[in-house]
Amino acid sequence: MRAHLRKNDTVMVIAGRERGKTGKVIRVLPERHRATVERLNIVKRHTKARGPQTPYGVVEKEAPIHLSNLMVMCDKCNAPVRMGKLRLEDGRSVRVCRRCKEQIDR
Repeated sequence: MRAHLRKNDTVMVIAGRERGKTGKVIRVLPERHRATVERLNIVKRHTKARGPQTPYGVVEKEAPIHLSNLMVMCDKCNAPVRMGKLRLEDGRSVRVCRRCKEQIDR
């Protein structure tokens, strides 16, 4: 299955503990149907020391969120929107907002 999100997309969380918050996609894991969003879904991990570069302690980091709980934000609508595909005259396929028909891909 292909992910509808891409790295650097602005997304809004529509379900779960972080509902209503927005952020930028850092990483997409299509094989697990998940994406990591900047500064959202923060979890604490207890780490063991692995040399001078990685000391021990409690590290806070972003955990992946399921793709079904994320929606792309349209810059023009300033709202979470569904996406459609549009084929341009030069043959390229781009993602478009279903509300305002504005291109999401730049």
